[in-house]
Amino acid sequence: MSISVGLLGLGTVGSHVYRLLADQQMIAERAGGPVQIRRVAVTDLRKERDATVSRDLLTDDARAVIHAPDVDIIVEVIGGQDPAGRYVQEALEARKPVVTANKQLMAASGGELLMLAERCGVDLCFEGSVGAGIPLIKPIRESLAGARLRAVTGVLNGTTNYILTRMATEGRSYQDALAEAQRRGFAEANPAEDVEGRDAAAKLAILASAAFNVNLHGSQVFCEGIERISLKDLAYARELGFAVKLLAVARDHGEEIEARVHPALVPLNHPLAAVHDEFNAVYVEGDGLGPVLFSGRGAGGAPTAAAVVGDIIDVARHLRLGVGGRSRPAIHRITRVRPMEDAVLPYYLSVQLLDRPGVFARVAAVFGEEGVSIASIVQKSRGEFADAVFVTHDAAERGMRRVLRRLRELDVVKSVANCVRVEATL
Repeated sequence: MSISVGLLGLGTVGSHVYRLLADQQMIAERAGGPVQIRRVAVTDLRKERDATVSRDLLTDDARAVIHAPDVDIIVEVIGGQDPAGRYVQEALEARKPVVTANKQLMAASGGELLMLAERCGVDLCFEGSVGAGIPLIKPIRESLAGARLRAVTGVLNGTTNYILTRMATEGRSYQDALAEAQRRGFAEANPAEDVEGRDAAAKLAILASAAFNVNLHGSQVFCEGIERISLKDLAYARELGFAVKLLAVARDHGEEIEARVHPALVPLNHPLAAVHDEFNAVYVEGDGLGPVLFSGRGAGGAPTAAAVVGDIIDVARHLRLGVGGRSRPAIHRITRVRPMEDAVLPYYLSVQLLDRPGVFARVAAVFGEEGVSIASIVQKSRGEFADAVFVTHDAAERGMRRVLRRLRELDVVKSVANCVRVEATL
């Protein structure tokens, strides 16, 4: 029998999905029979499109596609939370399996939608929502299901990784590197979602939920972007043996989940430090497992579409076998998200000080009074002022925030240039 697909959205990813499903010989071999697109919902029927699609397939009524009796699988590649979320919910309630690549939706409502899918006895698959063509969701939930996973750490945003790579290797300013990323199509005209860390936070919420069997929302992930990272920071970091990455970190502490996205100093000998340009990588650790690294191109219409079509093939197989609703257990562990103030890790701090006797003693006293121990100091004299770089031992975030506040009030401190967390235990 032929399995029919209703495609919601025909943008960059949707167009690639349409082209891949046109290779009927490959799809039929892998899905156990033919899989064909029966209907395609778009917003504007008059718009010129990359994919050549028969006009007979097109409609501007997404609900008509969802409820069409001749459509077996709904594929949502619209993006965003609304109306995509309403469409996915309606499709599941109509007992139709859904494939989506929508990270915003899954980060905000993934747990609830997965439980709905299980109640309705159908699949909800979302491999393309994180890492584009890098296999992540299925390996974590299936191949590594026998291991108790403890940590997921990754470079999850290609735009910011490209910017930081250009700054570090070519000495480009943040603005120049961002402009180059936009010219090459790695960054949107409005790059806020990427450079402020929200894109990586959404992806981390999805990965952590899958890895730790929790229902973590993107809004619960601490998020800080790369806008304050300077060429000086990158140079000092390298001198100290680190690279700077926008890092996504999730750790399972039993009763608490730690989930944070922010720039971080990563040891140069760690695999994540060697992830350059628009590439992504995820480093997974678990009991008895050791580290497992997944890497590849983490963005783009073609790799994302390949992940979507892989999910379609899985769902088509399930339909032919008469099984479904295998997306995820409905029972999640009850945990709290650890407040960022409770995080404990080393810090890099760049400060401009008056270059005169006694200044370091006053600055060091602030660290000591707040219970923050200094591991190393690098000083670069600039005449009247000196650049001082401090790296601390493990310290509580709340204590480091008090240090920063007090340093800014000292008359011998011209400026606190930056404070960046250090992931020295990777």
